[in-house]
Amino acid sequence: MPKLWNETIDAHRHAVREAILDTTWALATEHGLTSVTMSQIAEKTGIGRATLYKYFPDVEAILFAWHERQIAAHLQQLVDIRDEAGDAGRRLDAVLEAYAFIAHERQRHGADLGALLHGGGHTAHAQQHLQGFVRDLLAEAAKAGDVRDDVAPDELAGYCLYALTAAGGLPSKAAVRRLVTVTLAGLRPPR
Repeated sequence: MPKLWNETIDAHRHAVREAILDTTWALATEHGLTSVTMSQIAEKTGIGRATLYKYFPDVEAILFAWHERQIAAHLQQLVDIRDEAGDAGRRLDAVLEAYAFIAHERQRHGADLGALLHGGGHTAHAQQHLQGFVRDLLAEAAKAGDVRDDVAPDELAGYCLYALTAAGGLPSKAAVRRLVTVTLAGLRPPR
């Protein structure tokens, strides 16, 4: 087959997959996880059920794929922020604030979706990647004198990530910013 034909087919498949993910997420957040069916997803997406089953075996698999896409987008967002900010301390501050706002947005999942999406082992690799990413930023900031060096960067990364995960339960963006300020204060070198 000609290259253009293959690219067109791949683009179509990608567009259908993305539409399935978006539609499923919209249905699950609107109606609840347990009320979403493959028939509803196919109808709302504008495809046949047989086509839907070629892409995914069930609703849970679609939601996991949606979540993996979200995780990848969030990690890329953090990388982009790191690459845009100035010195080591500013990069660390910007990344941790962005992570806190990502955690704050997660509260929209609802209890049943949150338990499904965050309870499985599919997020372990992303969590390890995030831990290493923050650890490296902390080590760089410690070398620059912006972060305490009396605690290992890996331990500080755990502290930051666990502390900022609490942003998911906060009622406002102002509260998230206060949490970030308190967390960053714990990273500063002792006087």
